[in-house]
Amino acid sequence: TTIVEGAGESADVNGRVAQIKREIDDTDSDWDREKLQERLAKLSGGVAVIKVGAATEVELKEKKHRIEDALSATRAAIEEGVVAGGGTALLRARASLNKTIESLEGDEATGARAVYRALEAPARLIADNAGHEGAVIVQQVEAAKGSTGFNAATGEMVDLLKAGVIDPAKVTRAALQNAASIAALLLTTEALIADKPDDGGGAAAAAAAMGGMGGMGGMM
Repeated sequence: TTIVEGAGESADVNGRVAQIKREIDDTDSDWDREKLQERLAKLSGGVAVIKVGAATEVELKEKKHRIEDALSATRAAIEEGVVAGGGTALLRARASLNKTIESLEGDEATGARAVYRALEAPARLIADNAGHEGAVIVQQVEAAKGSTGFNAATGEMVDLLKAGVIDPAKVTRAALQNAASIAALLLTTEALIADKPDDGGGAAAAAAAMGGMGGMGGMM
Protein backbone atom coordinates (compact mmCIF):
# COMPACT_ATOMS: atom_id res chain seq x y z
CA THR A 1 0.00 0.00 0.00
CA THR A 2 1.30 3.45 -0.92
CA ILE A 3 -0.10 6.52 0.85
CA VAL A 4 0.37 9.87 -0.87
CA GLU A 5 -0.06 13.22 0.90
CA GLY A 6 -0.68 11.55 4.23
CA ALA A 7 -1.35 13.44 7.45
CA GLY A 8 1.19 14.03 10.20
CA GLU A 9 3.60 16.67 11.41
CA SER A 10 6.25 17.59 8.85
CA ALA A 11 8.86 17.85 11.61
CA ASP A 12 8.20 14.24 12.62
CA VAL A 13 8.38 13.07 9.00
CA ASN A 14 11.67 14.92 8.46
CA GLY A 15 13.03 13.40 11.63
CA ARG A 16 12.14 9.92 10.45
CA VAL A 17 13.73 10.65 7.04
CA ALA A 18 16.96 11.70 8.75
CA GLN A 19 16.91 8.55 10.88
CA ILE A 20 16.47 6.31 7.81
CA LYS A 21 19.39 8.07 6.08
CA ARG A 22 21.60 7.32 9.09
CA GLU A 23 20.50 3.68 9.06
CA ILE A 24 21.36 3.46 5.34
CA ASP A 25 24.86 4.77 6.05
CA ASP A 26 25.38 2.39 8.99
CA THR A 27 24.04 -0.88 7.57
CA ASP A 28 26.31 -3.47 5.95
CA SER A 29 23.45 -5.46 4.43
CA ASP A 30 22.55 -4.76 0.81
CA TRP A 31 19.05 -6.13 1.42
CA ASP A 32 18.46 -3.82 4.40
CA ARG A 33 19.88 -0.87 2.46
CA GLU A 34 17.52 -1.51 -0.45
CA LYS A 35 14.46 -1.71 1.82
CA LEU A 36 15.49 1.42 3.70
CA GLN A 37 15.93 3.29 0.43
CA GLU A 38 12.43 2.24 -0.65
CA ARG A 39 11.05 3.47 2.66
CA LEU A 40 12.97 6.73 2.29
CA ALA A 41 11.58 7.27 -1.21
CA LYS A 42 8.01 6.81 0.00
CA LEU A 43 8.47 9.31 2.83
CA SER A 44 10.37 11.98 0.93
CA GLY A 45 8.83 11.76 -2.54
CA GLY A 46 5.62 11.13 -4.40
CA VAL A 47 4.33 8.58 -6.86
CA ALA A 48 4.68 8.88 -10.63
CA VAL A 49 2.67 6.97 -13.21
CA ILE A 50 4.37 6.39 -16.57
CA LYS A 51 1.96 5.70 -19.41
CA VAL A 52 3.32 3.97 -22.50
CA GLY A 53 1.57 3.78 -25.83
CA ALA A 54 2.51 1.93 -29.00
CA ALA A 55 1.02 0.78 -32.29
CA THR A 56 1.78 -2.91 -31.75
CA GLU A 57 2.24 -5.22 -28.80
CA VAL A 58 5.85 -5.91 -29.79
CA GLU A 59 6.65 -2.20 -29.79
CA LEU A 60 4.85 -1.76 -26.46
CA LYS A 61 6.90 -4.49 -24.79
CA GLU A 62 10.13 -3.03 -26.17
CA LYS A 63 9.25 0.41 -24.80
CA LYS A 64 8.26 -1.10 -21.46
CA HIS A 65 11.63 -2.83 -21.16
CA ARG A 66 13.42 0.42 -22.01
CA ILE A 67 11.56 2.28 -19.29
CA GLU A 68 12.29 -0.48 -16.77
CA ASP A 69 15.98 -0.29 -17.68
CA ALA A 70 15.91 3.48 -17.29
CA LEU A 71 14.29 3.24 -13.86
CA SER A 72 16.87 0.69 -12.72
CA ALA A 73 19.68 2.90 -14.01
CA THR A 74 18.20 5.90 -12.20
CA ARG A 75 18.09 4.00 -8.92
CA ALA A 76 21.70 2.95 -9.39
CA ALA A 77 22.69 6.54 -10.20
CA ILE A 78 21.07 7.79 -7.00
CA GLU A 79 23.08 5.29 -4.97
CA GLU A 80 26.58 5.92 -6.36
CA GLY A 81 26.34 8.79 -8.83
CA VAL A 82 27.08 8.86 -12.55
CA VAL A 83 30.13 8.81 -14.82
CA ALA A 84 30.71 9.77 -18.44
CA GLY A 85 29.15 7.13 -20.68
CA GLY A 86 30.32 5.41 -23.83
CA GLY A 87 33.12 3.58 -22.01
CA THR A 88 34.91 6.88 -21.35
CA ALA A 89 35.15 6.36 -17.59
CA LEU A 90 36.83 2.99 -18.09
CA LEU A 91 39.36 4.54 -20.46
CA ARG A 92 40.14 7.21 -17.86
CA ALA A 93 40.76 4.47 -15.30
CA ARG A 94 43.47 2.96 -17.51
CA ALA A 95 45.89 5.76 -16.61
CA SER A 96 46.03 4.79 -12.93
CA LEU A 97 46.07 1.10 -13.79
CA ASN A 98 49.09 1.62 -16.02
CA LYS A 99 51.03 2.94 -13.03
CA THR A 100 50.02 -0.11 -10.99
CA ILE A 101 51.22 -2.52 -13.70
CA GLU A 102 54.72 -1.09 -13.45
CA SER A 103 54.92 -2.21 -9.80
CA LEU A 104 53.73 -5.78 -10.48
CA GLU A 105 55.57 -8.87 -11.66
CA GLY A 106 54.78 -12.29 -13.10
CA ASP A 107 51.19 -13.48 -13.22
CA GLU A 108 49.94 -10.38 -11.40
CA ALA A 109 51.38 -8.14 -14.10
CA THR A 110 49.88 -10.38 -16.80
CA GLY A 111 46.44 -10.17 -15.20
CA ALA A 112 46.67 -6.41 -14.81
CA ARG A 113 47.63 -6.02 -18.48
CA ALA A 114 44.61 -8.14 -19.44
CA VAL A 115 42.36 -5.80 -17.46
CA TYR A 116 44.10 -2.82 -19.07
CA ARG A 117 43.26 -4.13 -22.55
CA ALA A 118 39.71 -5.02 -21.54
CA LEU A 119 38.96 -1.50 -20.32
CA GLU A 120 39.05 -0.18 -23.88
CA ALA A 121 36.61 -2.78 -25.23
CA PRO A 122 33.30 -0.96 -24.48
CA ALA A 123 34.38 2.30 -26.13
CA ARG A 124 35.86 0.46 -29.12
CA LEU A 125 32.76 -1.69 -29.67
CA ILE A 126 30.41 1.28 -29.36
CA ALA A 127 32.41 3.11 -32.03
CA ASP A 128 32.52 0.02 -34.27
CA ASN A 129 28.75 -0.46 -34.00
CA ALA A 130 28.23 3.19 -34.92
CA GLY A 131 30.21 2.71 -38.14
CA HIS A 132 33.46 4.31 -36.98
CA GLU A 133 36.97 2.94 -36.54
CA GLY A 134 37.06 1.76 -32.93
CA ALA A 135 40.84 1.93 -32.48
CA VAL A 136 40.94 5.53 -33.74
CA ILE A 137 38.10 6.61 -31.46
CA VAL A 138 39.80 5.03 -28.45
CA GLN A 139 42.95 7.05 -29.17
CA GLN A 140 40.93 10.25 -29.51
CA VAL A 141 39.10 9.68 -26.24
CA GLU A 142 42.32 8.89 -24.40
CA ALA A 143 43.90 12.06 -25.79
CA ALA A 144 40.97 14.12 -24.48
CA LYS A 145 40.48 15.02 -20.84
CA GLY A 146 37.79 14.79 -18.19
CA SER A 147 34.32 13.84 -19.36
CA THR A 148 35.03 14.50 -23.04
CA GLY A 149 34.29 11.40 -25.08
CA PHE A 150 32.69 9.99 -28.21
CA ASN A 151 28.97 10.50 -28.72
CA ALA A 152 27.96 7.62 -30.98
CA ALA A 153 24.59 9.23 -31.76
CA THR A 154 26.21 12.30 -33.35
CA GLY A 155 29.65 10.93 -34.21
CA GLU A 156 31.30 13.84 -32.38
CA MET A 157 33.68 14.29 -29.46
CA VAL A 158 31.74 16.21 -26.80
CA ASP A 159 31.47 16.70 -23.05
CA LEU A 160 29.37 13.62 -22.34
CA LEU A 161 28.12 14.79 -18.95
CA LYS A 162 26.73 17.99 -20.47
CA ALA A 163 25.31 16.03 -23.42
CA GLY A 164 23.51 13.64 -21.07
CA VAL A 165 25.49 10.58 -22.19
CA ILE A 166 26.05 9.04 -18.78
CA ASP A 167 26.24 5.68 -17.05
CA PRO A 168 25.48 4.91 -13.40
CA ALA A 169 28.79 4.47 -11.57
CA LYS A 170 27.35 1.42 -9.82
CA VAL A 171 26.57 -0.32 -13.13
CA THR A 172 30.03 0.43 -14.54
CA ARG A 173 31.74 -0.82 -11.38
CA ALA A 174 29.60 -3.94 -11.11
CA ALA A 175 30.17 -4.83 -14.78
CA LEU A 176 33.93 -4.71 -14.30
CA GLN A 177 33.83 -6.68 -11.05
CA ASN A 178 31.55 -9.35 -12.51
CA ALA A 179 33.73 -9.68 -15.61
CA ALA A 180 36.81 -10.14 -13.41
CA SER A 181 34.97 -12.74 -11.34
CA ILE A 182 33.98 -14.75 -14.41
CA ALA A 183 37.50 -14.53 -15.85
CA ALA A 184 38.96 -15.82 -12.57
CA LEU A 185 36.49 -18.70 -12.61
CA LEU A 186 37.46 -19.65 -16.17
CA LEU A 187 41.15 -19.66 -15.25
CA THR A 188 40.53 -22.27 -12.54
CA THR A 189 38.37 -24.48 -14.77
CA GLU A 190 39.89 -27.50 -16.50
CA ALA A 191 37.31 -27.75 -19.26
CA LEU A 192 34.58 -25.61 -20.80
CA ILE A 193 31.46 -26.47 -22.81
CA ALA A 194 30.51 -24.15 -25.66
CA ASP A 195 28.30 -24.18 -28.72
CA LYS A 196 30.06 -25.28 -31.89
CA PRO A 197 30.56 -22.27 -34.20
CA ASP A 198 28.41 -22.24 -37.31
CA ASP A 199 30.67 -23.04 -40.29
CA GLY A 200 28.19 -21.50 -42.73
CA GLY A 201 26.71 -24.83 -43.76
CA GLY A 202 23.24 -23.76 -42.69
CA ALA A 203 23.28 -20.63 -44.81
CA ALA A 204 24.72 -22.50 -47.78
CA ALA A 205 22.09 -25.19 -47.52
CA ALA A 206 19.33 -22.59 -47.39
CA ALA A 207 20.76 -20.80 -50.42
CA ALA A 208 20.96 -24.05 -52.37
CA ALA A 209 17.36 -24.85 -51.47
CA MET A 210 16.17 -21.45 -52.68
CA GLY A 211 18.17 -21.82 -55.87
CA GLY A 212 16.31 -25.02 -56.66
CA MET A 213 12.93 -23.31 -56.52
CA GLY A 214 11.39 -22.03 -59.69
CA GLY A 215 12.30 -18.40 -60.36
CA MET A 216 14.63 -18.22 -57.33
CA GLY A 217 17.90 -19.16 -58.96
CA GLY A 218 19.04 -15.58 -59.52
CA MET A 219 18.68 -14.45 -55.89
CA MET A 220 22.21 -15.44 -54.86
